Amino acid sequence: MEVFFAPSPAGFSRLGVIVPKHGRRIVERNLLKRRLREIGRRRLLPELERRGVAVDVLVRARRAAYDVGFEELSAELENATEELWPAAS
Repeated sequence: MEVFFAPSPAGFSRLGVIVPKHGRRIVERNLLKRRLREIGRRRLLPELERRGVAVDVLVRARRAAYDVGFEELSAELENATEELWPAAS
């Protein structure tokens, strides 16, 4: 996955998800989008709020994201956001 951050003009953190087709069917794309949104809703956004960080997070899925499970997606997204924590603490 590619993860991009920008300061949030809204004053709170927001999540955006981009899931390119990569030759996949709509059912597969929707499943991946739902998984990424759920990870953001349950893990990423609450952690950003707890730390007092207001950023917009944009997640762009790569082709390999279709082939991994929920926990691996979650771990990868959490690893990508680890670089925010030292700046926020």
